[in-house]
Amino acid sequence: MAIHKILIVDDSPTERFYLTDILVKHGYAVSTAVNGEEALERIRAERPELILMDVVMPGANGFQVTRAIARDPELAKVPVIICSSKSQETDRIWGMRQGARDYLVKPVNPQQLLASIAAIGAEPAAMPVRVSA
Repeated sequence: MAIHKILIVDDSPTERFYLTDILVKHGYAVSTAVNGEEALERIRAERPELILMDVVMPGANGFQVTRAIARDPELAKVPVIICSSKSQETDRIWGMRQGARDYLVKPVNPQQLLASIAAIGAEPAAMPVRVSA
């Protein structure tokens, strides 16, 4: 699955600019959302191929939004990379348990971010599940 369209979800204008700058310079199409509610609207409308999710935001936090994405059959195939200042191992484990594919600590290292996106993009698409009656 080649990744081209990425949604950045972060309430910090500085962080959105920083991540957008990295991604646009590497050929990605980027859109942004400032909170979890806006993110869910944009995911449904724009169908991004990857989501970069902050954790600490007003309203629904990134863990809650990641869990909502993972549990929604319509959205569950969209991979999420959490990008957070929460740097404890328990935070990383919790984020992965909510459905994130990777967990990067801010400030995000550009090479690490690009490598994570490339690794997710190189994964084979999930095979459809056959149900026999």
